[in-house]
Parts: sequence; C-alpha cells; structure tokens
Amino acid sequence: MTDGTGEFHPSGYWYPESESASTVDVLNMLRRYRSAETAMRARTRASMGMNETDLVALRFLLREQKAGRIVRPIDIARMLDISTASTTTLIDRLERGGHARREPHPTDRRAGVVVPTVSSDDEVRATLGAMHRRMLSLVDELSDQERGVVMRFLVGMTAAIEEAAEQDAPHGDAVPAHEPA
Repeated sequence: MTDGTGEFHPSGYWYPESESASTVDVLNMLRRYRSAETAMRARTRASMGMNETDLVALRFLLREQKAGRIVRPIDIARMLDISTASTTTLIDRLERGGHARREPHPTDRRAGVVVPTVSSDDEVRATLGAMHRRMLSLVDELSDQERGVVMRFLVGMTAAIEEAAEQDAPHGDAVPAHEPA
C-alpha cells in the first residue's frame, strides 16, 4: 500500500483501488492472508478442542475418506512425519474427542484403519463451511486466466519456501512438506 490509494473495508482492512500493486504490496497482502488464516485455524482448534497436529490429522482423514482411500495409522505417521508411538497417542485423542475411530482393515485381519466420525465431518463443516463457501465464491468469480495467474504465483511461492527449507536442512536432508490444515 505504497501509494496510499484504496479503500478501507468495514473489517478495517485496506483494499487497493487499482488493478496494479507493487511487489511489497503483494507480499504484505500475502502476510496478512497468512495471519488471517493462522487466526482462523486457532479459532477452529479452540472451538473443536483440538491441537494443530490433531486438526491436520483429522483433515487428512476426511480428505482420504472423501477420496475413497483407507487410512492406516502408519499413513498418518508418514503424513505428519511423527513416530508410531506419537501416532497412537494422537489417534487416542481423536477417539476420546469423538473425531475418529479405529476399525478393522477391510482386507488384512492383522491391520487396522482409522476413520473420521460422521459427527466430526459435520463439526468441521459447521465450523468452516461458511468461510469455505465465501472462498469458493471468490475463486469462482475469477476468470480462467486470473486463476492461472494465481496458481502460478502460489506454486512459485510454495517452491521458494520449500527450496529454502531444503537448503536449511542439515546435510541436505529433505524437509517433509505438510499440507496446512
């Protein structure tokens, strides 16, 4: 907001008037978005009585269930890059909270799977549904070309962050990429 032109939204946030923005404007807006998303995640965790790792795991379970894939405890451990002991503790918390349950594996009697509960899916929808609808509406208003520009930007920003993380890792070990909840 280098030139100071624009308008304030009732929320108190500044929105530029023009179609153009400086590099600093874009990065500042990205920081503001990340801050708003962090605050939203904190509200979601508080309303659901969950910590960040539990919420990430629950979203993973819901996404995999929607895709028709089964989830074993080891899949959760790998996705979160945590030990199997920590995964057991996490699943115990999800079960106690009524967010997930253990079931027998459909084809391997020695293994088990973890599934989200219906109430958990309903709770996530109730907590995040209105926000997701507003976000989808905003993206739907973009032209195909505009969505392409946004995608190129986000892919580039993600790559820049991941490359920096890989360079900072000891001995060049890759840092696992976790999806935000």
